[in-house]
Amino acid sequence: MARILTLTLNPALDLTVQVPSVRLGQVNRSDALHTHAAGKGVNVAQVLADLGHTLTVSGFLGEANQQPFVQLFAERGFVDEFIRVPGETRSNIKLAEADGQVTDLNGPGAFVDDAAQAALLARLVQIAEGFDAVVVAGSLPRGVSVAWFAALLESLGQRGLKVALDTSGAALQAGLATRPWLIKPNTEELAEVLGTSVQTPAQQAAAARQLRARGVEHVVVSQGAEGVNWFGPDGAWHAQPPKVQVASTVGAGDSLLAGVLHGLLSGAGAEQGLRTATAIAAMAVSQIGFGIGDPEQLARLHNDVSVHTLAE
Repeated sequence: MARILTLTLNPALDLTVQVPSVRLGQVNRSDALHTHAAGKGVNVAQVLADLGHTLTVSGFLGEANQQPFVQLFAERGFVDEFIRVPGETRSNIKLAEADGQVTDLNGPGAFVDDAAQAALLARLVQIAEGFDAVVVAGSLPRGVSVAWFAALLESLGQRGLKVALDTSGAALQAGLATRPWLIKPNTEELAEVLGTSVQTPAQQAAAARQLRARGVEHVVVSQGAEGVNWFGPDGAWHAQPPKVQVASTVGAGDSLLAGVLHGLLSGAGAEQGLRTATAIAAMAVSQIGFGIGDPEQLARLHNDVSVHTLAE
């Protein structure tokens, strides 16, 4: 299996509160409360570990409340290369309603100063050799500029690393200029950075041609319950997930990215790789938390995914 590095610059402690429904301005009683050490790159790492890959995790981590992350990394066998910074890693509150709707209340996170940013770049220079891919996922913390982020991505690319990028807004816009190997925006994120509608398969295909001409090899566009479209060297493919009972959509996109990366690095063809990735994402929305806890359920979902080619 592959050696993979994930970078989570703005991790979070996710507090998922399960409620029948949210009544604004009133007392809401929860059915359950779950706390997870999370952040997009950390979520991706957990799924990849369940698929058999070897993970190193890095980014910035607040010193004051790092213990849940340290415990997770030890339990999962991750190599911990996070740079510690003063203060607390942010807390994100997820209000998960019984109908599957999730309301996010995301905290601001710790401030990352120039010294910490320089320390991370130095750490990456030390450890970057030998990874089969690097996942850079999530938002930017306070103190980190878009220009610094682009320089980070450029540095990884210059070392010959395959960079899988999953972010949004100005960070994604800057990231595209560094020619990442793979991107995984949803339709809203892609439309925002390109300034054009990408609702239809034809519009997405046109956008993917533009991005691939600029050096992005794989363009994966997630559409929630409407499935996923993948544009790459093997053509264009659509996967439609089976219907499942939705517990929470948190981590579904991260699970999809992990599955796509697994398919590419394990040598699976586009159809088989996309089928597996879509099944993993469908499994993710049926549970609270991250990872593949029930391989038999995944196998059933895998059989129920529909995959077909798209006209480019």
